[in-house]
This record gives sequence, structure tokens and C-alpha cells, in this order.
Amino acid sequence: MNVAVYTRYELLRAFRNIRFFIFSFGFPLVIYFLIALPNRHVEDIGGSGVSAPLYFMIGLAAFGAMTAVLASGGRIAAERAAGWSRQLRITPLSPRAYFRTKILTGYVLAILSILLMYLSGISLGVSLPAGDWIQMTGLMLVALIPFAAGGILMGHLVPVDSIGPAIGGVTALFALLGGSWFPIGSSGAYHDIAQFVPSYWLVQASRVSLGGSTWGALGWGVVLVWSVVLARLALWAYRRDTKRV
Repeated sequence: MNVAVYTRYELLRAFRNIRFFIFSFGFPLVIYFLIALPNRHVEDIGGSGVSAPLYFMIGLAAFGAMTAVLASGGRIAAERAAGWSRQLRITPLSPRAYFRTKILTGYVLAILSILLMYLSGISLGVSLPAGDWIQMTGLMLVALIPFAAGGILMGHLVPVDSIGPAIGGVTALFALLGGSWFPIGSSGAYHDIAQFVPSYWLVQASRVSLGGSTWGALGWGVVLVWSVVLARLALWAYRRDTKRV
């Protein structure tokens, strides 16, 4: 099996998963309109300096995007349970191509989730210069890297009957710590803890609208460290599975 065939298979498989579409696309949209619509005229939500429609647009886009990239873990767990992973390892498909395809599939779905939330935000009056939309989206895609690695890690560690609740729990926890549901204050223990999780910086992409860059050295460092650590763990989990075949 070559990379193109495997990538096509992964994308078709993902798009046929109705439950995934409900939780990754439908659920964030419903929550967005329930929260943002009544607050559409609030220009400074929770002292963040960002309007409510913009803040919740990014917060819920972050939630949907995290769900999309972590969902690769569910597909991997199902492959392992069905013995498909063993079949893949006797094909010419390299580990690098395997990881690339899983990440690419997750990113395609994450980008769709983000774009849907952007359209929802625009419908409630969100308006930004083209450069800000591009910078904000770029930061979000960078902040998703550790979650893409985390999805692969979970898929190789968690059995198929537990992977759904595991992904849901991890996504909810990171959304809570990152401020997807409500703004995090500028000080205090909650703020101090949140700064060291990548989902916080995923949501902080909304601050592009205030001008300038949203991430300092701490933000880039946190995302980099989480990405490297989770990528190494994902590679270890994959190799462990390979040795057991």
C-alpha cells in the first residue's frame, strides 16, 4: 500500500464516521450559538479585551480542532483491534508515511472544523483584516501539533473499548484548562497552570485581533516541549506495538 492510497482510505474512513462529525463539527456549532448569540454585543468578554463572538469562536474552534486531531487515536485503536495494523506493517508503508498520513488526516478535519467556526463567527459580526485571519489560523495549526502526536500515542496505548471516553475526557480537560469555555484571568493559580498547557495557547490565538503577536517565548516554548515529548512517546508506543507483532 502506498502513501496516496492509504491517505485516501483514511480520509474516506473519517468522513464516514457520523459520531465524529456530531462531536467535532455539530456540537461546537450548537454551543457557540447558545453562548455567543446572547453576548454578540459584548466587546470585552471577561476582561480579555476580545469580543464575545470572537473569543468563543476561537475557543470552540479549538475544541473542535482538538477533537479532530485526537480522533486519529480512535482509528488507530480500531485498527489494532481488527489486526489491520499488522497488515500495514508487512506493506511497503514506512513508519514515517504512517505518521504523516495520520497527522494529515487529523489536520484536514481540524481545518474544516475551524473554517465552520469562522463562518459562524462572521455570521455574528466577527470581522478581521485578512492578515489577522491568516496569523490566527497559523498559530492554531501550530498549537495542534502536540495534540496530533497525542492522538497517535493514545491510539497505541488505549484499547478500542476505552478510547472514546479517553479522547473525550482528554479533550474536555484541555478545553477547560485552555479557556475554551470561558476567559482565564490574567493572574492567579488557574492562570499560572493554564500557561503550561498547549490548549491555552491555542485559544490565545484570538488575541491576534488586539494587534501584534499573541505568543511570547513562553507560548512557543510550551508548544515545542509538549510537541517533542508527545512525538517521542508516540514513536515509542508505535515501536512497542511493532515488536509485539
